[in-house]
Amino acid sequence: MDRLSSSVARLWQKAERSRAILPIMASICVVGTGNSLLTTAVSLHLSDPGIDPHVVQIVLTAFPVGFFAGCLITRFLVGSLGHERSFLLVSLLAALATCGFTMTTLIPVWVCLRLVSGLSMAALFIVSESWINLYADHRNRGRYFSLYMMMTSLAVLFGQLMVEVAGPHSPHLFLIAAVTIVLGLFYCKFIGGRWPSLPVWQLEPDPLTVAPSEQRYGLWRLALLAPVTIVGVFQAGMTNMNVFAMTPIYGGHVGLPAVTAVGLVTAFSIGGMLAQAPIGWLSDRLDRRLILLVQGILAASLCAAIVWAGNRFAPLLFVLFFAYGATALTIYPVAIAFANSQIESRHMVSASGGLLLLYSIGNVMTPGVAADLMERVAPLMLFVMLGSGAAFVAVAASYNLLRRRASLPRSVGSDCIASGISE
Repeated sequence: MDRLSSSVARLWQKAERSRAILPIMASICVVGTGNSLLTTAVSLHLSDPGIDPHVVQIVLTAFPVGFFAGCLITRFLVGSLGHERSFLLVSLLAALATCGFTMTTLIPVWVCLRLVSGLSMAALFIVSESWINLYADHRNRGRYFSLYMMMTSLAVLFGQLMVEVAGPHSPHLFLIAAVTIVLGLFYCKFIGGRWPSLPVWQLEPDPLTVAPSEQRYGLWRLALLAPVTIVGVFQAGMTNMNVFAMTPIYGGHVGLPAVTAVGLVTAFSIGGMLAQAPIGWLSDRLDRRLILLVQGILAASLCAAIVWAGNRFAPLLFVLFFAYGATALTIYPVAIAFANSQIESRHMVSASGGLLLLYSIGNVMTPGVAADLMERVAPLMLFVMLGSGAAFVAVAASYNLLRRRASLPRSVGSDCIASGISE
């Protein structure tokens, strides 16, 4: 009887810890929904043929530049304010930046607002992931991060659905986005309650704390060990930013209705969200390098099919975007899991910080390149570029498969830190 009572008590304690993080996850989802809606609204506005392509390029690049800056400064913010107050502050900053879009259409102001939006969302994601990593232990970290990734995927999906409900040409999209972010901030502050205390037994370093020099694990070392992870993370940053930000513009250039373009982004999001669990299950049972090889080949093939379909077969495009999302949006977590299975646990924090910066570089560098290619060559060059990135993932996976397996200690696969940025 005592043993049964002890088991029931442990199960109740585990459930209590899981329930305690649900308000935080809900806040992440609501704020992320507002940001997803804002990103699509900006892209729909920039799809006007009368806007200079160079202006489009500058505005689209502002968000990832701000995101990159957020990756660099967030650790200092958390060091001064702590996780909960940092989350509230950057959520307020995101709400204020979104409100700015309702007040002016001046492009220089929009560039500044997108910089602030990128910085605040990067900080929000890093604060959330850092707190989850400290709150979890090795037995439930994978489950908590799976829930976190599900919330960020739902945020992207809800944002696209809100665009469809309000209408792509609604003059109130920016206002709806601002109200949504404010609701997430209000829920976190006044309804969700205080964040649970971090366990006193937590010995792992905070990802926002600079690691000692002997524990740092730079991108160059990781590239030598797992080149497929470097390529996969960069490809993820490139794919997320370009599909969500450039598809409405692409649709306008090839003659797709705005509603169809938004629907394609929604199909892409749904595909990625539904594929997370089964791909994660497979990655724990099969060689992750082989999975990445198949994902790279499939994603490149689907991009080629999208180029071939053009604007002639709208129903087929929805199927292709759904499959592309299921393939491309799951490359990142598999690549991260592979890297973490090859390095010692004491290096995971520093390696994940470098990989997040690499992800933001993919965000920063590629939207401008995509916009320039679409203007100078053809709109379909967007998916030629994305397909090329996926093909490089397949090449890197093949290289890792052909190499002798690294001899570093293998750590627990569920200890990987997966980013939730789907911009």
